Amino acid sequence: MSSKSVTHPHGNRSQVMRRFTWTAAAILLIGTLSFLGIADEVMEGGTVHLDERILMAMRVQGNPDQPIGPAWLQEAFRDFTGLGGTGVLGLLSIATLGYLWLMGMRRAALHLIIAIVGGLLVSLALKAGFHRPRPDLVSHGSMVYTSSFPSGHSMLSAIVYLTGGAMLALLHRRRMVRLYLLACAVLATVLVGISRVYLGVHWPTDVLAGWAIGAAWAALCWLIAQRIGTRDLPDTDASTASFQPGPGSPTTRS
Repeated sequence: MSSKSVTHPHGNRSQVMRRFTWTAAAILLIGTLSFLGIADEVMEGGTVHLDERILMAMRVQGNPDQPIGPAWLQEAFRDFTGLGGTGVLGLLSIATLGYLWLMGMRRAALHLIIAIVGGLLVSLALKAGFHRPRPDLVSHGSMVYTSSFPSGHSMLSAIVYLTGGAMLALLHRRRMVRLYLLACAVLATVLVGISRVYLGVHWPTDVLAGWAIGAAWAALCWLIAQRIGTRDLPDTDASTASFQPGPGSPTTRS
């Protein structure tokens, strides 16, 4: 008697991990250089006119306190900005941690905690260091508590969504599923950042810098996790795990 296992037809996990690692390295380099370039221009005042032009383009001409678009669009952008708020990101982080824990990925869960908490501390440190004032040309459509540069919502949403999205994507061998999960993570991050400018609580360069340093931090944490060996991801697809037929199974052959 011999049995054959039905395995997933797509590529092996090691190839996926290598692609993720090289992508993370590229994101770390590009994100860090982008943040440094934006920060240098901001400190020298080279982005003032561009920031003001973009910010005012999102306001009704002659009425800077009124965002462009109908009421439902304004409400939608308030919802989008909530995706990067402390409460929502905290809830999503807890949900993702619980999922990783139940999947037996304890070290991956610890890695996610370190990435998020560390990112929060980095965000607060950068805000304190640059201490850039919030936009004063328009009224604020959301409450603000800290300085402007970089955007904390943009940075933390990049960290939470991109890190969590990458971890969930690695649970699947199907390329389209991985791309879908990563696309959802990127879309959420982009919507949060745009909403901050639309609501008048951040300059556009605040958001660009937040995206850049947030993505770079997420990539750095990923690379460190790979370096120290926190690879406790399952070897099979979470939704299409390998099937081992037992005696009497229709796939068992004599």
